[in-house]
Amino acid sequence: MRSLRVLIVDDEQELVGALVERLDMRGVDAHGAHDGATALEMVEQRDFDVVLLDLKMPGMGGLEVIGRMHERRPELQIILLTGHCDAENTVKGKAAGAFDCLVKPVDIDTLLSMLNKAAGR
Repeated sequence: MRSLRVLIVDDEQELVGALVERLDMRGVDAHGAHDGATALEMVEQRDFDVVLLDLKMPGMGGLEVIGRMHERRPELQIILLTGHCDAENTVKGKAAGAFDCLVKPVDIDTLLSMLNKAAGR
């Protein structure tokens, strides 16, 4: 079975680097982007199974990124990862097409389980 391919999008560069490193150590093909525009370019260039996306980012926020990604790749699974994952944001995220929402900081095993679930594994 091929590796799970994940794109992590968050304006917190240290968080992205840490998650990419920790997922890579667990056999996940993980890549990072620090803004919505870069993430959209990466989705055009590579085939990802799941996108882990921050809700609150400068410039293009997570909800806008979800909409634009689903215009290009409607089958792409997107999980919101945010410090603001309350009921309202979860509803907005799912209405925009998010698979689910996780709260920062997230346990790496919980994250890995959710990524595999979203990818249908």
